[in-house]
Amino acid sequence: MGDPAGIGGELSLKAWLARRAGRPFVALDDPDRLSGIARELGLDVPVRAVNAAGAAGAVFLDALPVLPIKLGAAPAPGQADPANAPAVIASIEQATKLTLAGETAAVVTNPIHKSTLYGTGFAYPGHTEFLAALTGAKLPVMMLASPDMRVVPITVHASLRRMLDMITTDRIVTVCRVTAAALREHWGIASPRLAIAGLNPHAGEDGTMGEEEITIIAPAIEQLRAEGYHVTGPWAADSMFTAEARQNYDVAMGMYHDQALIPLKTLDMRHGVNTTLGLPIIRTSPDHGTAFAIAGKGIADATSLIAAIDLAAALATRKEARA
Repeated sequence: MGDPAGIGGELSLKAWLARRAGRPFVALDDPDRLSGIARELGLDVPVRAVNAAGAAGAVFLDALPVLPIKLGAAPAPGQADPANAPAVIASIEQATKLTLAGETAAVVTNPIHKSTLYGTGFAYPGHTEFLAALTGAKLPVMMLASPDMRVVPITVHASLRRMLDMITTDRIVTVCRVTAAALREHWGIASPRLAIAGLNPHAGEDGTMGEEEITIIAPAIEQLRAEGYHVTGPWAADSMFTAEARQNYDVAMGMYHDQALIPLKTLDMRHGVNTTLGLPIIRTSPDHGTAFAIAGKGIADATSLIAAIDLAAALATRKEARA
């Protein structure tokens, strides 16, 4: 569902309009809400409630199938309402449960408004950590992928000050292992090439601008190479995202959230997809937020959500082929 005050409903409707042959999807949302958005925005999307995920395929070509989740209050575009937080959380929980049970092939999440959820006792920094708790995953890893680029932050939803304490040799090694395994398993890359960014300007300039590259990052690279992984670095982060540099790796491992995400979102925001690695299920999402400022105006671009649905379907098909 995502936050009902954001653009998630509009994106879901537009994604159905862009449907093509292949895997159907089912929305976990309030069908009356989606029908209302369709009427207000002039989107020709019939909405049909279904009582099970398996019923979605029979109606998908003619209507958007919806597994109903009742909202606590009528949403107003751009105005987050804590009364709807339980429904948002329930949609994530139900989607995860369905996928763990094999009733659906993957979870695709619309953007949530985290601070609204925090006010109701939601104890997780975001989707990534909540999904890990729901599935029992030890260390979820965020990857953002576009057709020409993949990035993974070693630390995710943490302040810059706290992030410095979170970066350890062990964490870098573990995140890189999870990433390499996912690239082999889900993307079919036999020997993934991981480029590991430095933390400091110019990757520390031989310790003159910071010692983390020497004391933390280099030992991680050494250990990964000893285990047979194809890793390079530490790279100077200000030059590792040029078109020429990107030819030398399959994924860039950034030390913190913005170091990894800013380059991808700058180069290809519309086609970027967030996917969570290290889970027992497939989960993707668009790489943007709730966009409260344009909610209800009919101008939201569904390209990233559509890309997220397409990637989820592709990863699920590969997973089934391996099985």
